[in-house]
Amino acid sequence: MSRAPDTADLVVIGGGAAGIVAAKTAAGFGAKVVLVERDRTGGDCLWTGCVPSKALIAAAATAAAVRRGSAFGISAADATIDFSRVMQHVRDAITAIAPVDSPQALTAAGVTVLNGSACFTGTRSVAIGEHRISFTQAVLATGARPTVPDLPGLETVDYLTSETVWDLNELPHRLLVLGGGSVGCELAQAFARLGSAVTIVESAETLVPREDLAASTALTASMIADGVDVRTAATAASISEEALTLVGGRQIRFDQVLIAVGRTPRTRSIGLEDAGVTVDDRGYVNVDAQLRTSNPRIWAAGDLTGHPQFTHTAGVHGSLAATNAILGLRRTVDKTGEPRVTFTDPEIAVVGIDPRTARRITGLHVQTLSHGHLDRAIAEADTGGLTQLVLDRKHRIVGASIVGPRAGETIGEMVLAVKQGLRARDVAGATHPYPTYNDGPWNASIADVRSQLARPVISRSIALLARLRKVWLRFRSS
Repeated sequence: MSRAPDTADLVVIGGGAAGIVAAKTAAGFGAKVVLVERDRTGGDCLWTGCVPSKALIAAAATAAAVRRGSAFGISAADATIDFSRVMQHVRDAITAIAPVDSPQALTAAGVTVLNGSACFTGTRSVAIGEHRISFTQAVLATGARPTVPDLPGLETVDYLTSETVWDLNELPHRLLVLGGGSVGCELAQAFARLGSAVTIVESAETLVPREDLAASTALTASMIADGVDVRTAATAASISEEALTLVGGRQIRFDQVLIAVGRTPRTRSIGLEDAGVTVDDRGYVNVDAQLRTSNPRIWAAGDLTGHPQFTHTAGVHGSLAATNAILGLRRTVDKTGEPRVTFTDPEIAVVGIDPRTARRITGLHVQTLSHGHLDRAIAEADTGGLTQLVLDRKHRIVGASIVGPRAGETIGEMVLAVKQGLRARDVAGATHPYPTYNDGPWNASIADVRSQLARPVISRSIALLARLRKVWLRFRSS
């Protein structure tokens, strides 16, 4: 770590995605930047979130593929799981990526990196231990942590969260997952595919309750096929070391429990009151459209703002906050083309206005293509997905939802379409490679264009044009 200076143009508190991007961006502008991180640079995404979970999901998907071999005429013994080697794969993935976010990489980019807990001591100063730094501006990027619910008896349970599950050395025999959002579903399905007897409990009526019913239904069917015991509309009443008791009295026994009921901003114990930075009743920092806090010298970026808690969002926030702070620009957060992906099987990828919301808005309609009509899905015997485009009266694509393999990759084209205000005919008119899962949005766009052409006025006009063309050709040949 670097020697602590007494002053800085910009102090960044937090070394996750938002903080790293903010620090590198500001340093690139020639600013004197200090980044303070109490633990490890890289943040939750590298150490406990995106990277380890996707490494675990990849291992689980391989096991599932082995079991599905007979569907393709391939005889294979049932997958043998060496959990210690699976976890080594997870750790290897982290190790390979970590240098990109390391203190050394930040130092090379011109950032002074300090290790310790930062606490504001005023509106323009921050303390790291006994050392105080005066700053011209600051960026808050302390992120969020897993929420621990107020559940009677939980204090007696050695529970896991998305931060601590990576410390496991043995595969849980009976795993209870409390929470059926994206994180809960991703980990529940992965552990089930690796051999755990998994029960997932969600208080809402459906898994991934923020998503369209069609997406939730497809995911639920897949998880049940993987052996997951899905309990929706189920509310936890209390818990002991061996069992969860639901409202109504039913019990679910477990060997280990994973809590995945949401995330809470890390905004306590960093002196926000002394800094003149206000938070809402949930603890999220209040920011304006430019990510400026109630203290005009302090900005906030990433999960602690209450905006969607994604690494890609945090990175955009970090760049925007640093640019506004150092260059004096007035760039604002643009949520128009902000995507989200749940990395289950099937994947669920959404951008813009989702189909569920669209059905409540006058002037929007949803164009749906079942993957039973998608040639690549048929070839891979995976036809349970669907593509849904949300279109306005001018047939501009204002949202999309894709359910199926590699939906997280396929959604990229739709992000661009939403961001640029493209119409269905724009996507339909672009040549796409065949056969791919990207045929989903393409064919849905083609279907919408065809529906427009089938309207009486347009179809009659086309028929008239064809007849005139026919007459003209006969005249020319006579």
